[in-house]
Amino acid sequence: MELTALTAISPVDGRYRKHVHHLDEYFSEYALIKYRVLIEIEYLQMLEKKKFFKLSNKTTRFLGKLAEDMGPEDAQEIKQIEYTTNHDLKAVEYFLKNELEKNGGSDIKEWVHFGLTSQDINNTAIPLLWKHAIEYEYLPSLLNLNTQLKLLAKEWKDIPMLAHTHGQPASPTKLGKEIMVFVERIENQIEQFIAIPFTAKFGGATGNFNAHHIAFPKVDWIKLSNEFIEQLGLHRQQFTTQIEHYDNLAAHFDCIKRINNIFIDFCRDVWTYVSMEYFKQKTRKGEIGSSTMPHKVNPIDFENAEGNLGIANAIFEHLSAKLPLSRLQRDLTDSTVLRNIGVPFAHTIIAFKSIEKGLSLLVINDAKIHEELESNWAVVAEAIQTILRRENFPNPYEALKELTRGNNQIDKKTIHQFIDKLKINEEVKKELKKISPHNYTGITPKE
Repeated sequence: MELTALTAISPVDGRYRKHVHHLDEYFSEYALIKYRVLIEIEYLQMLEKKKFFKLSNKTTRFLGKLAEDMGPEDAQEIKQIEYTTNHDLKAVEYFLKNELEKNGGSDIKEWVHFGLTSQDINNTAIPLLWKHAIEYEYLPSLLNLNTQLKLLAKEWKDIPMLAHTHGQPASPTKLGKEIMVFVERIENQIEQFIAIPFTAKFGGATGNFNAHHIAFPKVDWIKLSNEFIEQLGLHRQQFTTQIEHYDNLAAHFDCIKRINNIFIDFCRDVWTYVSMEYFKQKTRKGEIGSSTMPHKVNPIDFENAEGNLGIANAIFEHLSAKLPLSRLQRDLTDSTVLRNIGVPFAHTIIAFKSIEKGLSLLVINDAKIHEELESNWAVVAEAIQTILRRENFPNPYEALKELTRGNNQIDKKTIHQFIDKLKINEEVKKELKKISPHNYTGITPKE
């Protein structure tokens, strides 16, 4: 069958393709080939600037246009060459040499891929496409989602809500503050994430510039290559084997995984609040919640996000664990694994979109939240016993424990009757009676 959204094996390229089709600019086979060609051309142009050879104006213009305008048809031509070479990078080299011959560059074609090994290109192209995907897709999506959470936190900042620890009623909180917990966690992880450099390997067959140095021993290849990689917006690793050691790439994966875990935690909390009826959900015309139960409005967007984040984390886990491991100067296990970095990235973006959609459908159920607070006056026991401690009242904790623990009949009347019987002054009794589950919400930092 022809590959379509219906016949694709992966849901990233099938069911969810409409959400992430733009990611093929970074993670498809075409994208990898395009970035390889870009690095080869940038390297060739750098050698020309350093006076190793002279490019004609025509060839210079051609190379610039090829790097900028390379399309799928060019990538397909490279794949045709690969069918013969059975080597993807050599196919790129031959493609560029053929193009130079057709455009007045025959005399400099042997400078293509000069002194390099495949991984000098791969381990520069992949960090560069990863950097672009992070800067143009991931961080904007993440920051937009976190901004949406922050706006909701501000909107809901004055809504008191019963808290739950161990699934049991606990000291009341405010809904906005609970959202800010996730906002702050994400912000902390973003700070860590952006501090991780995007690193590349560029140093010849086993990282020592052997071929470069033997051909031009007076050239400072280390300095030249550092400058070349820096101009691409990357950092060159100074001591490598044939491949980049991927430690920083693994750190990126691990950080994204932690961020995904925070959002899984968030999705589960929202899911629980929906089940507790703290949130209602807007209905969409024509949508069906169950094939047999017409009444259902399920929190499917948060469930979808949780599932996609889990899939992403499972793959990120393997990537971060496997990529830094390579036998001696290199084995080939990194090559096939690296081709999959777009898969968990796409699942993460799909999850972000699901969360955004889910948030847009949430409606506060004020009546239910108020009812829950009113039904749990026992939670003010902490407040009462703390003030009694301040007043040096004997054994206040034990007295409140005796009154409340395991007693499901605690209401406002019960609490006030308890206060009336306390041997304390009337001013303190008035102070205690002002406390309710609705106002015992503590303080939170200002934004």
